[in-house]
Amino acid sequence: MPSSEQMRTCFILGYWATKMYLPIYLIRIDERTKDILILAGEETEILIYPNGKWRYL
Repeated sequence: MPSSEQMRTCFILGYWATKMYLPIYLIRIDERTKDILILAGEETEILIYPNGKWRYL
């Protein structure tokens, strides 16, 4: 289960990605690290850490 900070960040980043007309292909939680990975568009990969911080890959 994602943390509340991760869910909030995931929602906000998903909103901005779709606002820029990027399709979201995959949202996956890494069971080992508890990070969320978002694949959007052709080149956009976003990693969301359990504390809600995020970065582009």
